[in-house]
Amino acid sequence: MLTLKEKIILESKNLGIDKIGFTTAEPFDYLKESLIEQKEKGHTSGFEHQNIDERLYPELTFDQPQSIISIALAYPTKFHGEIPRDEKRGQFARASWGTDYHFILQDRLKKLIDFIKSQATIYQAEEDWRFAPQVDTGEFVDVAVAQRAGLGFIGKNGLLITEEFGSFVYLGEIVTNIQFEPDTPIPNGCGDCTRCITACPTSALLGDGRMNAKKCLSYQTQTKGMMPKEFRKKNRNIIYGCDICQLVCPYNQKKDFHFHSEMEPEVDSVFPKLRPILTISNKEFKEQFGKLAGSWRGKRTIQRNAIMALANLGGREALPDIIACLDDQRPVIRGTAVWAIAELTRRNPADSIERFNQLKSIETDPEVLQEIEDAFKLFENPRKKRKQEL
Repeated sequence: MLTLKEKIILESKNLGIDKIGFTTAEPFDYLKESLIEQKEKGHTSGFEHQNIDERLYPELTFDQPQSIISIALAYPTKFHGEIPRDEKRGQFARASWGTDYHFILQDRLKKLIDFIKSQATIYQAEEDWRFAPQVDTGEFVDVAVAQRAGLGFIGKNGLLITEEFGSFVYLGEIVTNIQFEPDTPIPNGCGDCTRCITACPTSALLGDGRMNAKKCLSYQTQTKGMMPKEFRKKNRNIIYGCDICQLVCPYNQKKDFHFHSEMEPEVDSVFPKLRPILTISNKEFKEQFGKLAGSWRGKRTIQRNAIMALANLGGREALPDIIACLDDQRPVIRGTAVWAIAELTRRNPADSIERFNQLKSIETDPEVLQEIEDAFKLFENPRKKRKQEL
């Protein structure tokens, strides 16, 4: 007769789980010093669970935990359709292709729990089995759980790297009071390789698997206010996320898996035309982007990023649409539009100078006013400014 663990492993394949591992519910207290240091240095994004102890000690959020089951689902990395070249388009990072991975993982975790419950009378009828599923919005450090459960190792970019799928995997876990034989943790496999560190445009990676999240372009695309100038051009045409540290990783070369239909990207969702985003309605935004994980910050943030992407792509044909954004009620859209217009008209700024002077006379937001002043400085010496940026 198969053990319960063996049955779970077999069933996980039927449920569309690409990799599964088991670890104890022992504390992850070896991470404590690092997490505290990162928080004190301001290197955290703020999206993490804020109670550090709850991230380290499963017993603080689950009564008498015994084991943690970790799962991974591989996601596509290449778009196999045709991307039209009809006009300038933005791009969502690969982790946001297809249906929001939170829903996909929650579905797989629920089905796995249902299966385990169905085995209760066979293996341990008198025990009250309990489960707590988590995706990355939960307490735990997902990569730490997955590494200890034998799914892969944590790379220098802080991501879990699996042998089969590289780092292109979504992670989830289940805390339970069932005791399973733990799997063997995977040792680090990066060796002397520093490609991800070298390739990071903002030097966000610290070299030891940690990062300054505030400098990560993925984080910057998710902020709500004005994006600091140092990041605006480095985003290129990306309007959500960043893939660079994954794309250069040797473990990710030639990795492209299409196991899950829900993850398949639609061209107009993940490579959207940029100009229409500037005037998109709430209803249209929900229809086009609502199912993507990258839509969670809402329309305003994506519109801000689209304005920057148009400027980065030299989209002068979109100037009328960007100029119209100067009348937007939201300061972040007005301020970003000022920056984009300045970038696109720096060689012939006469009309922009007049326009910005008119805006300055009625503008009250300090950040927008600062963008106007910065634009005037750019117009004074565009060549020197360009040289400094390069």
